[in-house]
Amino acid sequence: MTFIADLHIHSKYSRACSLNLDLPHIDTWCQLKGIDLVSTADFTHPLWFKDLNDQLEECEGGIYCLKNKFKGQNVDVDLPEKCQKKVCFICSTEISLIYKKKEKVRRVHLIILAPNLKIASLINISLEKIGNIHSDGRPILGLDSEKLVKILLDISPKIQVIPAHVWTPHFAVFGSKSGFDSVEECFGKMSKHICALETGLSSDPAMNRQISKNDQYVLISNSDAHSPQKLGREATIFDTKCNFDSILKVLRFDHHKIETIEFFPQEGKYYADGLRNENLCLFPKETKKYNYISPQTGKKITVGVLHRISTLADKPLDHQNNKNKYFYIIPLVEILSEILKVGPNSKKVQNKYFSLLKQLGSEFAILKDIAIEEISSFDELLGEAIKRMRNGKVIIKPGYDGEYGVISLFAEDEI
Repeated sequence: MTFIADLHIHSKYSRACSLNLDLPHIDTWCQLKGIDLVSTADFTHPLWFKDLNDQLEECEGGIYCLKNKFKGQNVDVDLPEKCQKKVCFICSTEISLIYKKKEKVRRVHLIILAPNLKIASLINISLEKIGNIHSDGRPILGLDSEKLVKILLDISPKIQVIPAHVWTPHFAVFGSKSGFDSVEECFGKMSKHICALETGLSSDPAMNRQISKNDQYVLISNSDAHSPQKLGREATIFDTKCNFDSILKVLRFDHHKIETIEFFPQEGKYYADGLRNENLCLFPKETKKYNYISPQTGKKITVGVLHRISTLADKPLDHQNNKNKYFYIIPLVEILSEILKVGPNSKKVQNKYFSLLKQLGSEFAILKDIAIEEISSFDELLGEAIKRMRNGKVIIKPGYDGEYGVISLFAEDEI
């Protein structure tokens, strides 16, 4: 069987995250989006961990579902019949590590997959002895990445650590500001236990495959959602049974059973180089020309993902030669926003969004599965927009230094 998974999200207890990121909202929005399996998120936070134990029940080996009495609780959106489906939860969380190694301060974010809530509780007991896990859903620990992996595998060999959004400049294993040049440099003797990398919004599989050392890792994509509406902006498609052991086997050994759903990487907020406060967006050649210093103010330019990958690459970019199939998408509200010429959070866009879900089905079904002819029969302009998106015929304004890029489907005045 195949299912769509989002293995990296956050809860209402993470800094700068929506208060609507509770379990009923997550469950409902996964159905609206078309997500089958989603992260529990933030299981290290004591209050959230209590919610997980109170509101979830195990429905398969290491996989949980929301108890019926909590479904739709205090959720203020209607769930169309065509979107209704079973949503499962898998124990995963993100940890932020800040430490010094080889005379440099490192900031690395890691995803932890746990086989069940019982093992998750043992992880919490262990990490609480190391640092503060109460103040934020994504706790910050002063711990070396190599040591963390050893601590976790001593708890259970089924725990899997996955480097998160690996190219983000400030908080990632390959980040230009505080990362490393290889997995081995970061994880040392424990690097043999790393089997997967999360591409992040600002890179795609082809970009990651420019580094030969990355060929040994399966590439996954997740949303890192900070609100329910952002769930599934990237996701991973598994072809296996929906239980923890089967998912772990695919991640560690059966890489061919994974496909990903990707942002156009140029839309990610760290794709290009630049300085947001100066509206300065640059490509690698320009950055090098200016010697990494802003020609306007003399400040140091933030090096983006495209530049960082090109520095480490030993192979040319080749979108045709990839181990795993992947699809580019643009969130449906962004497409509707462009067509209707109003903001994505406007009432006009939201009304159209839910009308389409009621008529056609989930967002993923509309974006990647339903025939263009069927979409066009409801909305001809939307059908043309999705056709262009699926064919990669897009207009790009790249993101940089924390500023999201813009991916358009129509030229100015074309609509």
